[in-house]
Amino acid sequence: MRILIADDHAIVRKGLVSVLKEEFPSAEVEEVGDAETLFKLSLKGEWDLVISDLSMPGRSGLEIIAEIKQHFPKIPTLILSVHPEELYGPRVMRAGASGYLNKDAAPTELKKAIHWILQGRKYVSTRLADKLADDITCNNTKFPHELLSDRELNVMVMLASGESTGRIAELLSISHSTATNYRTKILQKMQLQSNTDLTRYCLEHGIL
Repeated sequence: MRILIADDHAIVRKGLVSVLKEEFPSAEVEEVGDAETLFKLSLKGEWDLVISDLSMPGRSGLEIIAEIKQHFPKIPTLILSVHPEELYGPRVMRAGASGYLNKDAAPTELKKAIHWILQGRKYVSTRLADKLADDITCNNTKFPHELLSDRELNVMVMLASGESTGRIAELLSISHSTATNYRTKILQKMQLQSNTDLTRYCLEHGIL
């Protein structure tokens, strides 16, 4: 079995490798620390499983997973993230991922999720399943942040967390003017006036 994992924190990757080796002793596990390398490496070999963080330098794991699935639609892919399942889970599943799991999940749940998606099934928690059901039955009542694009949502969370547009440009490998334009569009779509308003909104809606 060949497994490709991506996370920009080495300690997280080491923990994942430990869990994977415990469950699959003979597995070959490759580690990468950013989304672009994840995509490039995914094209160079046959992988049985891809596990990726959502927020990494450069493009987001969400964007990369969507591209990987375009090239290799049958590869089982699991997203691990610190972000709330209700916020990113539906987007991740729409992008073609096989499952979404919060990083505070126990190793036993991670193993369960991996075995589940290796069988060709989708893995979602009870909370995410409830959110997906709500999206189907109440698709006319969306919150403002649900109308943002995937990249805009990512930038909004960073702004609300206190990152400057300069820092966001650096982290996402985009120009400062592009980051500033994202901020302007986000505030317009959210009908808010400042980063402080974004922070307040995110706190009120459990995004931070």
